[in-house]
Amino acid sequence: MQYNFDEVIDRKNTNAVKLERCKALFGTDDVLPLWVADMDFRTPDFILDALRQRLEHPILGYTMPPANFYPLMQQWITAHHNWNVKREWIGFLPGIVPGLAFAVQCLTEVGDEIIVQPPVYYPFFNVVKNNNRTLVYNPLIEKDGKFVMDFEDLEKKFSPKTKLFILCNPHNPGGRVWMHEELQQLADICEKHNVTIVSDEIHADMVLPGNTRHTPMACVSEWAENHTVTFMAPTKVFNMPGLISSGYIIPNADLRHKFAEFLEASEMNSGNLFAYIGAVAAYEHGEEWRLQMLDYVKKNIDFIAEYLSKHVPRIVPMIPEASFLVWLDCENLGMETDELHRFFSLQARLGLNKGTIFGPGGENHLRLNVACPRSVLAQAMDQLKAAVDALN
Repeated sequence: MQYNFDEVIDRKNTNAVKLERCKALFGTDDVLPLWVADMDFRTPDFILDALRQRLEHPILGYTMPPANFYPLMQQWITAHHNWNVKREWIGFLPGIVPGLAFAVQCLTEVGDEIIVQPPVYYPFFNVVKNNNRTLVYNPLIEKDGKFVMDFEDLEKKFSPKTKLFILCNPHNPGGRVWMHEELQQLADICEKHNVTIVSDEIHADMVLPGNTRHTPMACVSEWAENHTVTFMAPTKVFNMPGLISSGYIIPNADLRHKFAEFLEASEMNSGNLFAYIGAVAAYEHGEEWRLQMLDYVKKNIDFIAEYLSKHVPRIVPMIPEASFLVWLDCENLGMETDELHRFFSLQARLGLNKGTIFGPGGENHLRLNVACPRSVLAQAMDQLKAAVDALN
């Protein structure tokens, strides 16, 4: 079956975050909203049909995971990531960002240090600071058009108070698919300092065509397997984040029991009715849709890269290896962060994420979501070109 990703769908009156918050963030509703990391593609029909079928029953009562929920998750991870996950290692998680907060709360104490690698997904900062832990930066380095880890700096950042390292794998906003060797070196350093790793792998199933396959952090060594808490979800790749259906994978029994008991004590260890149904439908029927979507997204990235190179060469995109997010280097526009944000919002009429929310290294940058019909992306590029041309 050929899926249609060119369809333009009006998301007004659906309480979509990317629309409802435009006025507050950009000072106007008159922007193309290309910021929140969900897709403007139709959620796959096999998921919508499964939800509709359940809605035919007149009672929406308390629910349990379907019998095939966890086996399907295991099969998917084995097939796509070459990781033989045992059933007892995994459990339900009501969202990956809450999972990060739970890990911080149950695996560290107030005042402990937690290392992150900016620029990175900004909730990493929030779950550390809002829980009264100390945030430690190990900034990434840009080399040959992509981010790499600075291991020399990392070695200097550990102290006796360092208890956790939060990894974004694959990386957001840069789209790096970390190589096995990089993750191995990271694991070796964390082992040396006895620091547990929490790995956010929500973009694992979004490696773009032509790139190295995703390596789970827990797969790089025996130590990593026993000292990594991994979070995964089908919601990002199948465009159903509103269902909030995620999972944790923790091979180490002691670590797993501690995390699971924390979730149970908070009554946060189960999902809603539709979280399970959507995930099962995705795992059972989603592969062809996923591959076609990734191919379309890759062509969108190629489109903007060519367009910017030809028409707006002062803006340089970092070409992602995974996901639908593109990190734009706007330094050559010669604007400070707030001026750059206003320029994109008010002159180009584009709603993009301000780079500085991703931490140090985000200055002079913006994050663009290209998971939309190409006609919308073409309109965005034309608006950007007109605004930049008007500067001259």
